Amino acid sequence: MPRRERNKFVKRGEIIEILIEDYAFGGKGIGRIRNEHGEFVVFVPNTLPGQTVKARVAKSQKKYAECKLIDVLKASEDEISSNYQEVPGAPYIQLPIEKQHEYKYTSTMSLFKKIGKIENIEDYFDEFVSSPNVFHYRNKMEYSFSAIGYDREQKTDVDEFTLGFKRRGVWWMGENLDKDSGLFDADFENSLKTIRTFCEETGLAPWHGPKKEGFFRYFVVRKSYKTNELLCNLVTTSKDLDKFSFPKFIALLQELFGDRLAGLLHTINDETGDRTIATSGSIDLVYGKDKIVEELLGLNFEISMKSFFQTNPKSAEKLYNKVVDYALENKEAVDNTIVMDLFCGTGTIGQILASRSENAKIVGVDIVASAIEDARENAKRNHIEGVEFYAADVGKFLLEQPQFKNKIKTIILDPARAGIAPKTLKKIINLNADRMVYVSCNPATQARDTEQLQEAGYAIKKISLVDQFPHTAHIETVVLFEK
Repeated sequence: MPRRERNKFVKRGEIIEILIEDYAFGGKGIGRIRNEHGEFVVFVPNTLPGQTVKARVAKSQKKYAECKLIDVLKASEDEISSNYQEVPGAPYIQLPIEKQHEYKYTSTMSLFKKIGKIENIEDYFDEFVSSPNVFHYRNKMEYSFSAIGYDREQKTDVDEFTLGFKRRGVWWMGENLDKDSGLFDADFENSLKTIRTFCEETGLAPWHGPKKEGFFRYFVVRKSYKTNELLCNLVTTSKDLDKFSFPKFIALLQELFGDRLAGLLHTINDETGDRTIATSGSIDLVYGKDKIVEELLGLNFEISMKSFFQTNPKSAEKLYNKVVDYALENKEAVDNTIVMDLFCGTGTIGQILASRSENAKIVGVDIVASAIEDARENAKRNHIEGVEFYAADVGKFLLEQPQFKNKIKTIILDPARAGIAPKTLKKIINLNADRMVYVSCNPATQARDTEQLQEAGYAIKKISLVDQFPHTAHIETVVLFEK
């Protein structure tokens, strides 16, 4: 068997310094190596044109390499100074927001040209919807404890008690968050140092990744923009639990946040895997209440620690408005028909639609039964009529509910990041709706699905981009397809 020809530019594991010259979708900076063998492309995520970076080669192919960013050695001329602490979750915080929008727009459009095969995609462009809050927009954060920290001056790892974020690209090393990151609640993040000091003074150890041991693992916080309350979850192992005083910890949180502290949960996670909520662990309420209430477009939603809920609720309102506008664009065509909200989760879109459409019947469908239970509870709480929720697989839905056959005229699709499996998309196409509103948090998979939808006779009528996550490469798209 002939050996695969190796590239003559870089080897896997090699550390390189490279100038980023271009930007590809998903926040991948493009660098190029030029030598006597020709030109070679290098992708480095979370980088910008104009930066010189240090990166480790993770994957080396014949025509290109994919790298992990280690450090930015020289900033781009586009970057501006920021008062916030630099964190991995906001790689573009030093780039003016207008420039971020420009990169997101051009890279998404080129994706639909390359993958979706739509050369004139700009002709269907409707709107770029920016986030109402550019800073402090998140309603949930997970902070990690670690026994290994990082010394920025010496550029080396150190043994120390850290509470903050994992260092970019390194699973076993943490970095202390000493001040506001610009992403979450400023008051909370400026107090994290005090929480860290309290935990360190207990004498109990933070999690040591390589040794897979320690007591403190994560501190997770949810915030309600409606009530300004904070719901906290301390994640520890069970070892030495009797040495930790919850009354003292609760007193500290009350002193720091007063009435804002809605509740404190305690999760035991003895698994060695790197995840907040263990599959086999327990979660107990140790103080206050275990849920907070958030409002979206006048509707109230109860959120627990485990609930899926939009991370940027103010921007989610704009996203949902756009979805509803597309779904109800031709009101006559929707009146007295069925609108199916597929992958409906806790039923947010369906409820908003039902509250704005007097004559359409909304049917929410999701395979996750617990999400459907939440959806029904939310609809009851909001006194929403004209919406029904079913826990079902899309392929079997019409067999189980034959009364909806040939009556579904509009479908709203809001799948997970992986997009829609081709077999499932075929089943959706077979429902024979006149129009589809497809919401995506991963336009790459949406562009892929666009080709299959076009072959089935659906054409793009409009596309909008919604920026739910400023300072990151993420962008959401809302596309209206019609037969």
